[in-house]
Amino acid sequence: MKPEQVKLSTVRLALATLLLAALQGCGGGGGGSAAPPTQNPPPSTPTTGLDSRPANATCAAWPRPDAGSDISLSRFTNLTFTQPVALLQAPADSSRWFVVQQNGIVRQFTGTTPSSASTFIDISSISSTVLSGGGEMGLLGMAFHPNYPTDNRVFLAFTTGDNPMVVRVSSFTSSDGGSTLNLASQQVVITVNKVYDNHNGGHIAFGPDGYLYFGVGDGGGGSDQHGDRGNGQRLTIMLGKMLRIDVDGATPYSSPPSNPYAGNAMCPAAGRASGNCPEIYAYGLRNPWRWSFDRDNGDLWVGDVGQGEWEEVNRVTLGGNYGWRCREGAHDFNTGGTPGCTSATLIDPVAEYYHDLGVAITGGYVYRGTQNTSLVGRYLFGDYASGRIWAWIAENATQPREPTQLLDTNLNISSFGEGNDGELYVVHYGGTLHKIQFTGTIGSNPAPQQLSATGCVSSSDAKQPASGLIPYAINAPFWSDGADKERWLALPNGQNIAVETDGDWTFPTGTVLMKNFRIGTRLIETRLFMRHPDGVWGGFSYEWNAGQTDATLVEGGAVRDVGSGRNWIFPSEGQCLDCHTQAAGRALGLETSQLNRSFTYTQTNRTANELTTLNHIGLFTPAITNAASQPALPDPFGTAGTVSERARAYLHTNCSQCHRPGGLTPSNMDLRYSATLVGTNACNAVPRSGDLGLGSNARLIAPGSSANSLMVNRMNRRDTSAMPPLGSNTVDSAAVTLISQWINALTACQ
Repeated sequence: MKPEQVKLSTVRLALATLLLAALQGCGGGGGGSAAPPTQNPPPSTPTTGLDSRPANATCAAWPRPDAGSDISLSRFTNLTFTQPVALLQAPADSSRWFVVQQNGIVRQFTGTTPSSASTFIDISSISSTVLSGGGEMGLLGMAFHPNYPTDNRVFLAFTTGDNPMVVRVSSFTSSDGGSTLNLASQQVVITVNKVYDNHNGGHIAFGPDGYLYFGVGDGGGGSDQHGDRGNGQRLTIMLGKMLRIDVDGATPYSSPPSNPYAGNAMCPAAGRASGNCPEIYAYGLRNPWRWSFDRDNGDLWVGDVGQGEWEEVNRVTLGGNYGWRCREGAHDFNTGGTPGCTSATLIDPVAEYYHDLGVAITGGYVYRGTQNTSLVGRYLFGDYASGRIWAWIAENATQPREPTQLLDTNLNISSFGEGNDGELYVVHYGGTLHKIQFTGTIGSNPAPQQLSATGCVSSSDAKQPASGLIPYAINAPFWSDGADKERWLALPNGQNIAVETDGDWTFPTGTVLMKNFRIGTRLIETRLFMRHPDGVWGGFSYEWNAGQTDATLVEGGAVRDVGSGRNWIFPSEGQCLDCHTQAAGRALGLETSQLNRSFTYTQTNRTANELTTLNHIGLFTPAITNAASQPALPDPFGTAGTVSERARAYLHTNCSQCHRPGGLTPSNMDLRYSATLVGTNACNAVPRSGDLGLGSNARLIAPGSSANSLMVNRMNRRDTSAMPPLGSNTVDSAAVTLISQWINALTACQ
């Protein structure tokens, strides 16, 4: 899971909360009901815009870049799991592995080539239900007692309850010699009350001192009246803290005498009005998502998920204050609105990275294995949303430094695992486990530095596509900060587009999708989105020069002033995949209902239906033989279709790639055009991650009131609470008006 999903679950967003298509996007809520897509009237005489399929001899996807210099990943077992968030072994038992699943089940397997896994314990009856899109609730952490199996307690951290919702640690024991844990043996150890379902933290581990450490998030809820309220700085509450308790000295626990506020009475779950909590080990944390102890020297390394700009790595010490929400990373954040900021002694992170590289840090481990590498003793960690893996190299840095990137993966890294032998593993929230292999190979990027060298544009004029590319347009375009766009697709010769039963299209390996962005007559950017030979999708951005003669590869993303004080965002490689989600099939916009429209082909100067044309030149499997019988999305800002249909088309294009089942956002919204208004799970739904100051009447979609609708509020801003959360600097005011009109006209959720 992605913490906060991001920001996630949990991402994340956000992530995860952590996203939208081709870095264009939508408001942060649901959509309304819509009639089935309108049908295009059949042409009196079916025509085709192209006579034959052009041969594509030059524009093909190149091999995926090897961004990391010193590591690679290999699949660890062929087993798959459901929403895995942790991988660990029991003390003194290197034969068994345990996979913690967010859905409340711990699975176990033996060896490195198991044929199956079995259930160690199932607490789904007492843990929170995980939202279909991920989220941050459910089973989050697991720790064996250091003396296991002599002391056969196993501790689980999970969320449960509703009013209040709590994050809890309980112990469980076995009644069959350790093969499974007995659900009925539960002994509640510690409980922390929450208002919102995000920012739970939830990782637990025993330190080298034998005490149990418990990382708890700030409680979530954004900045509204019930939100985190600076909980990280409030010492009378356990939210936003690293807690340390002794589970052997008393029942259910006692506070170690060296804790900063030891001697005070134990804190109740809801905190207290006065008197610092003796459970606190360190504070000032936002959402500590995965952390670990260096098995060599005992250092505590914490990945703390950021707000809107910075992700951070902290080396946490007893009594330390790590700044949230006075600071985000090493940067002032809410010094005026959070009590105590001006007088507090704040500890900056040892490493941080900006949100152009990732939006939801996942803490890892210091490598202490036996592989021959210079990375022994270095801290490795990753990002849930972007899939990048880094190492912290600059041990003697006096200021937070950006870490050294080792690998750019296509994984949603929910956790890392450490075997008893010190080897490290990556847990992919999509269900797979991967072992880190340390190598001496040097990374390479086969992407040409100049657009003119890609084979996708004309050799004589880089502003024109190569002859093998096929132009297309879509009914409901993405928002791109007001830029005009041109689109083409390039398929390998002899390969076809697979038309799925839901109308989405699947493209063969080697496919390249190209898009130009113009402001006025000036080309700003060309993006290539391709399916590499290994089947993985990747995005590449090229920035046009002032002379409009060529464009240069932008690596790692950038923001450029394109005149009149206007900043243009060039997405990083990882950000492309944040928006081109796996749940939406990666290739966005290319679906039957989007291309069922007329289009003028410059090659022939003929206007024809795109489906008819592409079918005529043999691109589809199976064939689409009658465009008139196929659905067609309305243009959100056209004249066809009702306001409801046009609003839902906008949400489908700009939001549904993330807000849909499997979309890895910290909500269960479904903003696809096909969803009914009730099925969006947004109509009249109370926001669970903060109301942004709208008050008790706030809803994701408030029928009849756009003013009380979080969707409109988030669309109409460009701060840390904006939707889209990245990739846009300019509000789509026309869309805000459209969605407001639609919501204001709703009388119910039917």
